[in-house]
Amino acid sequence: MQFYLNGYRPGDPDIHLTDLPDTMDVLIVGTGPAGMLLAAQLAAFPGVATRIVERREGPLQVGQADGVACRTVETFEAFGLSEKLVREAYWVNETVFWRPSPEDRSVIVRTGRVQDTEDGLSEFPHLIVNQARLLSYLEEYMAKSPSRLAPDYGWEFVTLTVETEGEYPVLATLENVRTRARKTVRAKYAVGCDGARSRVRDAIGAVPRGDFANHAWGVVDMLAVTNFPDIRLKAAIQSAEEGNILLIPREGGYMVRLYVDLGEIDPANREAIRAITQEQVIETARRVLHPYTLEVRDVAWFAVYQVGQRVTDRFDDVPADRTGDRLPRVFIAGDACHTHSAKAGQGMNVSLQDGYNLGWKLAAVLNGHAAPDLLRTYTIERHAVAQVLIDFDKEWSKIMASPPRDPEHPERGGVDPEELQTYFTKSGRYTAGVGTHYPPATYLTAPATHQALASGFPIGMRFHSAPVVRLADAKPMQLGHVHRADGAWRIYAFADAAGTRFRELMLYLGENDGSPVRRFTPEGTDIDGVIDVRGIFQQGHRDLKVETLPPLLLPRKGRFGLIDYEKAFSPDLRGGADIFDCRGLDRVAGAMVVVRPDQFVAHVLPLDGYEALGEFFGRFMMAQPRQPLQIDK
Repeated sequence: MQFYLNGYRPGDPDIHLTDLPDTMDVLIVGTGPAGMLLAAQLAAFPGVATRIVERREGPLQVGQADGVACRTVETFEAFGLSEKLVREAYWVNETVFWRPSPEDRSVIVRTGRVQDTEDGLSEFPHLIVNQARLLSYLEEYMAKSPSRLAPDYGWEFVTLTVETEGEYPVLATLENVRTRARKTVRAKYAVGCDGARSRVRDAIGAVPRGDFANHAWGVVDMLAVTNFPDIRLKAAIQSAEEGNILLIPREGGYMVRLYVDLGEIDPANREAIRAITQEQVIETARRVLHPYTLEVRDVAWFAVYQVGQRVTDRFDDVPADRTGDRLPRVFIAGDACHTHSAKAGQGMNVSLQDGYNLGWKLAAVLNGHAAPDLLRTYTIERHAVAQVLIDFDKEWSKIMASPPRDPEHPERGGVDPEELQTYFTKSGRYTAGVGTHYPPATYLTAPATHQALASGFPIGMRFHSAPVVRLADAKPMQLGHVHRADGAWRIYAFADAAGTRFRELMLYLGENDGSPVRRFTPEGTDIDGVIDVRGIFQQGHRDLKVETLPPLLLPRKGRFGLIDYEKAFSPDLRGGADIFDCRGLDRVAGAMVVVRPDQFVAHVLPLDGYEALGEFFGRFMMAQPRQPLQIDK
């Protein structure tokens, strides 16, 4: 192995500081959760020239976020990464609550224990895994993708400008962190995923709005020996006088994270928290845990921070007074958009969903499948989500930082432990990441006119998977797991009792020139490349014959015209979880459920709602030249 040809540099020689091209379709700044998920999604499209730059000279190694919501695991399933994530992570199964003993308030006692995630909320658990590991999964995915995308480490973003004309209107200046040489690149679009102090945000004039709370917390990842009995359970611990702890067991069976309440800070001297040492934080934790002992043998990561709740006024480069005559060219995502406390475990998860929301939209526009107006929906949808996050975090942080109420001195205020437990249970859907709801504020989410046909798939919320059996090979599986992070829309057609409307729909979608599948699939693209149609029957899989399936559910694909046998499904009757029952599907009429590339339900229609279906896709998709689609008749 040869290296140092152009001069010595420290670090891993396998990490190459590559030459950046002069032009690209998308420039992503920052390899945090939002940036890496966005890059991973765009990596699936070799025709989209994407680069992601990072000022560090290598991947993140330790620390930062660790809570992985159920919704995030569902998202990783779309990338084929959930199995690895679930295997390695700690599973948060239950949460316990501790408070001062009524008999002796100097010691703590367990007062409650609840299931962390309600039954049926997701097929995946709530997990804990180091952010660095989660990002490494995405980097490996990128490396194996059709575009073989890899981060360009060692490049720091300096500034950018957006020109009014030209194919590559975004002009960005980058600086090599070793040589300090600067390079100017041009891009069609740029995305700032560069954290709470985002330079991209500053360059487009976007402004964070909100306040810092005058409260400090220390966080320590440690290997410790303790007689605290719930060291391997998530625990919310309130002491009478010494503060509070949120205890999070970590992956691997031994490590634990403590979020330790450090109390109020002086607004005039915020820098004072930098002087707080890990020894001070650990000593505070020992006092909170009394009468239990804590012997710290090793510290993997330590940080002190102050809680702040801020959301940026807009998530793209279009000022509020120009939204009608300008299209966005620069976006921000993740902490560049919203900052808040870490104790609700939402930062990384919401940031990942920012990237997921934006990635498929950029790909659709750059591949010529959708008009550029589609990109306006990113700020509209994600800004609303961020504001809900900030409002939730303010309430949750206030509760977590409050002392327990003293029954003998109620005038001193505080939070009753039962109130904390009740709030935790009530907010479970939100913290699991499945509470996001996109109202019909854009043309991507339809009114709930026909919601009664599929009441378990609420329009504007994520597609809630359920068990099915794949018809061709009798494989039990989750229907939602057919969804890939490939930019394609899904139409899940649930058959009517007679089956007549279902078969007429399949015939229309596959052969009628008015079909959105025909209108919006480019020549040379597989029939499911833009809109992927799946059929779910009411009968058991042994009561149906593959050879009688509609041609659209046996499409021919690829250069050899091979048959795709994985489009048709039946309920999983053996497991007792009939999808028609558990998702509130109308058995008599059937239903069409239209799902966005980021797994959110966009529309529910009757099986004969051809005109409404075409009108929906026609709002944002661009018609393609007619082509003979490969299906057998």
